[in-house]
Formats: sequence, structure tokens, C-alpha cells
Amino acid sequence: MAAQRAYTTHPLVLRRVTVRSVHQATPRMRRVVLGGEELAAFTRDGTGHPAFAAPGFDDHIKLILAADGDVHAALPAQLPHGIEWTPAEHRLTRDYTPRRVDPEAGELHLDFVVHGDGPAEAWSAAAREGDELWFVGPKSSLRLPERLDWIQLVGDETALPAIGRFLDERPLDAPAHVLVTVSDDSARQELALREGDTVTWVVAEPGDTEALEAAVRALPVEAGEGYVWAAAESRALLPVRRYLQRERKLPKDRLNVTGYWHREEAPAPEAEATADAAVREPARISSPLPWLVARAALQLGVVDAVADAPGLSAVALAARVGVPVAGVGVLLPLLSSYGVVVGADDGAPGLRLGPAGEELLDEHEREEYTGHEAELLLALTHLAPALRGGGSPWRLASGGTLHEAVAQDAERYGELVEECEQLVFLLGGLTADPLWESIGTCLLTGPGSASVAAALDDAGRRPRLQVAEDAVPVAVLRGHVPAPDRIDWTAGPADVAVAAKALAHRTDEEAVLLLARLAGWTRTAVLVEASRPDGLSPHAAETALHAYAATGSPLRDSAAIAALAHRSGWEVERTIALGWGTEATVLRRA
Repeated sequence: MAAQRAYTTHPLVLRRVTVRSVHQATPRMRRVVLGGEELAAFTRDGTGHPAFAAPGFDDHIKLILAADGDVHAALPAQLPHGIEWTPAEHRLTRDYTPRRVDPEAGELHLDFVVHGDGPAEAWSAAAREGDELWFVGPKSSLRLPERLDWIQLVGDETALPAIGRFLDERPLDAPAHVLVTVSDDSARQELALREGDTVTWVVAEPGDTEALEAAVRALPVEAGEGYVWAAAESRALLPVRRYLQRERKLPKDRLNVTGYWHREEAPAPEAEATADAAVREPARISSPLPWLVARAALQLGVVDAVADAPGLSAVALAARVGVPVAGVGVLLPLLSSYGVVVGADDGAPGLRLGPAGEELLDEHEREEYTGHEAELLLALTHLAPALRGGGSPWRLASGGTLHEAVAQDAERYGELVEECEQLVFLLGGLTADPLWESIGTCLLTGPGSASVAAALDDAGRRPRLQVAEDAVPVAVLRGHVPAPDRIDWTAGPADVAVAAKALAHRTDEEAVLLLARLAGWTRTAVLVEASRPDGLSPHAAETALHAYAATGSPLRDSAAIAALAHRSGWEVERTIALGWGTEATVLRRA
């Protein structure tokens, strides 16, 4: 059964607005009203852009600021369809939810929590009429299920703009049960409640994990079809998500939990005292031990066991996870020193998760230690011989190529498909291309196929779709592609073939074979691949290394793609920049 589309995508446009007014919505919330011509349809550098649209109650726009004050140097490059985040040393970005959008007045309202720090809050505190602000987005809007008997809206003060907008605009006609944690009573707001709605205010420190979880558990469990939306400090939401998924057993399409901000742990006094001395010491390459120990703790179920039953002794923990007490004893001192668990220093009972352990409850955090990315990292133990003799580290580590592995492993291929879900936000430049005006049949291949199908659907393109994959990948894709009944799951002649991230897990030789195979079905092909690191990613320097670990080649730029195309009888017609370092290369049969 196919998963329901959860989001509607929007064109990514860089916009300039100016401050029209600033006032205090509450003592804890500052409201900035913004306006400008670029909220309507406008033209910049000869390219027309659509009017600003943020139809979803929890849509996010990305504010662009600069640590050195030079905002123009921090701006991304606007593409005809998308954004390219070029490198910018002093760029700062923060996501905010529009509290109100008024197209007739040409206004956008943003609410900023008054907490005394942070670049966006500092900007709002200094904002005066006429000041400019640049932003991008939103990139998508949440699609709520059409029929619901109730909805719960849970959050802290940062979620109030989204909650307030939901109650004002009512995107669905169902009773709303609101729970908000606030730092003090002055943060309460008048909300547009209707008959049948409820609201619960809980006073707690920002990011208080225990208070938020306890409040959510205290909410009555309603009968019928419901939906839970939650947004707050990311770590505070981890036990909430766990409770809703494991105990309430809410399915994925009835749950949306988003970390709006991340609380930084204050350094210990002794750490502050030695900070200057540490800066003067030569930089040290970090040990792999924390990563390996965290991986073992996840694989053995240690993190889940401590989360499910806080207060376990080391002996009880060993029995629970099926590991000898001596083995648990090897792990606990290291897990304690890295903040995964606390209460293990003296071997006394009372183990519970530390800050690092709480973060490991998040599925995305886990993937860094146990998923596909972790397997690539482990393959890099063969980096030196791979560099010396050629070939991919993955192949040296496993005896086969990554493509061979994912073609036979549904779980691994599913991870690749999920990694490609963000691709749907970048494909506006491809779906807007005149190429599609003469296309009746499109052949899809690669783990990004689901995103291509969704992007075509969003753009109103309706070619007949086919899929060219092996048996296991086809079975995985069926659960991710919208309207699978409109797809022919057997390959045949087509007007165009789109290979979406199909080369990212293939060696050069495997890539050439795929392109030769596509040549048997079509005279036009489009390759969608990342050709450079994402300029917004804090891990951009690692991107080329991950690519090399997978395929034995660094990230393939336009020249590398062209070389592979020529080897298999194709010629490059043109390249479409999609943004975020991703390109679509249009090939024609020679």
C-alpha cells in the first residue's frame, strides 16, 4: 500500500521585505510585521517569480542573517527555479513560522520569543521601521488527513505562532486540544478556541524534558481518528515521540513531531576555567571510541532498555539486553563519560539516559551509527588501500559493490529512498523545463524515483510512468511513490528516462552499464545527481569522501558525468542547475 503524500512543495524564492511595525504580542513574544513588493509576483534579473505563498499553518521560512553584518555577502544565488547555497563564511540562517499572511495588505507577520540571545531574536530586538530582511521559502506545506475526529497541538512558546495560526484559519473542522509549556504565565496568549476545543498551559523551564512528557501523557486519549502535531525543543520531544509511537501506537501519517530549536548544554565551571588554555593547545584528532561505543549500545539495545526502564542496575540491564554482566561493565564507564547514560560512575543502580543518550532516541540520530551512513563510515577503514590501488573502500570491505548490495537488500535500498525524499524540493527546475511538453512516457530509475514522481505530480505533469528496477528495489519503491496504480512497473520504450540518484551508489563501470541499458529504451535521458557539496551543510567537507567510499569516485561534477555519458554513447545536451549542489544533466543519444 502506498504512503500518503505528506507535503505539498513550493518554488524556492529569495525575497526581500522591510519592517513595517514592531510590537509586543505578549511580554514574551515580539511581533514583527513585514511587507514589500517581493511578497507579490516579481521579476529579478529578468526571471519572473511567483507571489509568496505559505498556506500551511506550520510552514517555515528561512531568515538569512550574517554574523559580520554583511547580509548581502551571505545571500544564496537565485536560480530560475530554486536556490544555490554558495559558500558564505558568516552566513546565519534561522527557520520561523509565519504567524499571519495577508496577501491583500502585502504583509507577513513573524513572532519572536523574547529570550535574550540568538541572532534572530537579536535582529527582532533591534528591528525598526524600514529595516530590510531577506528570506527563502517555504519549501513545503504539511498536508493534514482529510477526515479527522480530533487533533492535538503540542508545543512550547516557539510553537505558539503555528498553533495560533491553526486556530485562526482552521485548516480542518475537528476539535483541537492544545497543550503549551511556557516559562511563566505572562507568555499565555488569547487563542481562537471554538466549542469542543481545550487548552492546557503548563509552566516549565524552556526545554524541560520531563515536564513536556508528563503533560502529554496527562492528555486524555480521544476516540476515533486523530492526529498529533508537536513542536518544541528537539531533545524534549524525544520521549514524547517515543510515547506517541510506542504506547499510543500512532501511525506515521497521524503524527508530526518537529524539533524547533536545540538547547545547548552549559559547560561545567571547570570546563569554562580551562577554555582559554584548550584553545592555545594544538588541535587533536578526535578518537573513534565514542562513535563505536554508541554504535554498540544501539545495536545491543542498551539505549532503548535504559529509556524504557530508568533506574536499572547494571546486572538488570545485562539481563534485559542478553549480554553478560562483564560485557555491560565494559561499556558503561565509556557510555557514562560520553553522556549516553548517567548513574554508572560507581556501579550503583539507577541508570538513566544522559543528554547524548536522549538524542540517540531520535531515528535520524540513530542512522548515523547504525544505518547506511554508518556502513559507509566503517568502509573507510579501507581508505588507504583503496586510494593506493583503486576501487571503492566499500568493495574492499565487503567483497562486492554497493550497488550489488542495495539491489539485494530491501532495507538498505529503503534507506537510500528515504535519503532522497528531500530531492522533491529541488526538482522544480526540471519539471518546469520545456522538455516535458512533448513527453508522453517517462521511465524512472534510481532511489530518487519516488521524488521525481511526486514532483511531476505537484507540477501538473502527467506522463505515463514506468519503473526500471530490480525486483527488490521495485518492492520498496511501491510504498513511496504517489498513485502507484498509475505506474507501469515493467520497463519498456519511453520518450525520456530519468535516473534520480541512480549513479550515487554505482561505480563508474556500473554507471556506464546503466546508461547503456537506458539507451535501449529511450533517446533522451536525464541524470539527477549531486555534483558539489551543499553549501548549507556543516558536513560539506565530508561529502566527497562519502561518495568515494561508496563508488571509488569523488562527487561527479559535470565533466565527470559527461565522460560517463560519452563512454555509453550519449552526448550532453544541457545541464539544469537545481540548487543545493544538485544538477539535472539532459542527455541525447549520439
